[in-house]
Order: sequence, then structure tokens, then C-alpha cells
Amino acid sequence: MRDGAPVGGGGLAAGVAHPRDFVPPVVVVLSGGNIDPLLLSKLLRHGLTAAGRYLAFRCRLPDHPGSLAKLLGDLADLGANVIEIGHERLAPRLHVEEVEVVLQVETRGPEHCGEVIGALRAADYTLAFT
Repeated sequence: MRDGAPVGGGGLAAGVAHPRDFVPPVVVVLSGGNIDPLLLSKLLRHGLTAAGRYLAFRCRLPDHPGSLAKLLGDLADLGANVIEIGHERLAPRLHVEEVEVVLQVETRGPEHCGEVIGALRAADYTLAFT
């Protein structure tokens, strides 16, 4: 193998490719620290999404002090955990008195996702999903 090659799954690959070469019980050690952090982040996000625990959306807010703090407080009160947030003020699609935040939120599951969305809409937040 070349230096830096991803070989952490080599033992598992050998066991799958040549199962008769091993006498049970067989233990495969998965190791290695060479996973790309961006790939790991994508895998975690994919896992949260598949479990219905990840919610990504855009929300338009009035551009005045406290609007973002109120939204984040409302999310906290709902038990949603903000993973990442982006704040956009200058996009051409926005009105002068408006901002848009892009949120990635962790929830407890699909039912909780629905509760979070319903509560935000009931509080008159404008949501868009991508």
C-alpha cells in the first residue's frame, strides 16, 4: 500500500472477499486516522438525516436587533439543537429590512422535526426547505 492510503477497512475487505480463509470466530479490527474530516461530517449529517434527526431550512427575519436571538431562543425552547447557522443580509432576493438565516438543526426524531416546523410556522416564521 502507498503511504496515506485508506486501509482501515482492509481486514474487513479480506474477510468478505475470502471468507473460507478464516476459521471462526473472527474479529476484524477497524482502525486508522486517515478519514477526511469533511467526509466524516457528511457521513454524520447523512446518518442524522436518515434517522429523521436533522433539519435544514432557511428563515427570513426582520432586520432589527433581537430577531435572530428570538428565533434561537424559540428553537431552544422547542428542544432543537442548532448545529450550524449562516446569516445573510445582502442577497438581492431580500428586502432592505429583511435578513435570512440558514439553519442546520438537530432534533430528537421525525416527530420532533414536525413539532419544530409546526411551532415555528405557528409563530409566523417564514421557512423554506432545500
